[in-house]
Amino acid sequence: MTSQLTQEQLMIQSMAREFSRKVIAGTAAERDRTKEFPAENLRQMGELGLMGMMVPIDYDGSGADTVSYVLALSEIAYSCASTAVVMSVHNSIVCESLLRFGSEDQKQRYLKPLARGDIIGAFALTEPHAGSDPVSQSTTAVADGDHYVLNGSKRFTTTGKNAGLIIVTAKTDEAKRHEGISAFLVEQGSPGLVVGNIEDKMGLCASDTADLHFEDCRVPAENLLGREGQGFKIAMKALDGGRIGIAAQSVGVAQAALDASVRYTKQRTQFGQSISKFQGLRWMIADMATEVEAARQLMFSAAAMKDRGEKFTQQASMAKLFASEMVNRVTARALQIHGGYGFTKDYPVERFYRDARVFTIYEGTSEIQRVVISNNIFKDKRRPVQGA
Repeated sequence: MTSQLTQEQLMIQSMAREFSRKVIAGTAAERDRTKEFPAENLRQMGELGLMGMMVPIDYDGSGADTVSYVLALSEIAYSCASTAVVMSVHNSIVCESLLRFGSEDQKQRYLKPLARGDIIGAFALTEPHAGSDPVSQSTTAVADGDHYVLNGSKRFTTTGKNAGLIIVTAKTDEAKRHEGISAFLVEQGSPGLVVGNIEDKMGLCASDTADLHFEDCRVPAENLLGREGQGFKIAMKALDGGRIGIAAQSVGVAQAALDASVRYTKQRTQFGQSISKFQGLRWMIADMATEVEAARQLMFSAAAMKDRGEKFTQQASMAKLFASEMVNRVTARALQIHGGYGFTKDYPVERFYRDARVFTIYEGTSEIQRVVISNNIFKDKRRPVQGA
């Protein structure tokens, strides 16, 4: 696929790579330690056009295609997975949902500043008792004059604390199950929106993951995204694109782990020679490189299908499933290659290993991806699940 990239796509990749290596990489380990949100990184990424990549120029975006987007996202993830996950949710889920379902007024008010990176977007779907089964969510939205009143709690919201705008799903008609879920645009600081617990996580430490509580939170009726009852559809469409983003993050982190392993084996000597000469390690590197490349091609395939306007749900789930499982294998091998040093914070593979672990969980677990893939293969029309 690389040989088929256009000059524009290669330029975007080169720009993102240079910014990632020169600006983001230097402080990634420190942010991992301090849990400092990468606000300055994101501000500069907005100036470079990386925060509204697939948004048309008319709405202050870059007007790039999905292939360009995954190339850029992989490069950001190479240096800092925390920065990449914020970029991914912001682009793949928030901006894309507004572009696809937003009114012209909503695009002017929210999509433009999002695309410029003036504000960061978040997506609140998961609840304490509704993860892989979003139909079981209990957050409600009740019409009250020219407002909706939201009540309930959301969990594991990426950028929940630092986002300026949050897409929130809530039930507007309990009896209609998935067709009774709607989506709302909620501004940070809205009365009744309370940011709760910030998770102390294993990885992605510089990206905040927050609980959000809605206590009689009044949202203007014009902030209903799409129509009443479209919330489930909006979420599933967003997650399709988001899963390509997770594949891109996985490829970026895995490539970083592979490159770090190659450097280490060239520098480390044992038994009087570089350990890069040992066949056992060379074969490990070969297997790692093969897996990274296979995941990259699945990522490209899903992105290209999306760009061509084809149905890409199955391909996105395949890319997400394989790439997220792959990055866990590759980072584990990278740590093993580093030996005792890999278990210390002196080398970046320890961070890669921790960051990668959540990729098989968020935006649909590996198990859910297998449900989606098999449902598409068998055309199973039973009760809806994430992305099915």
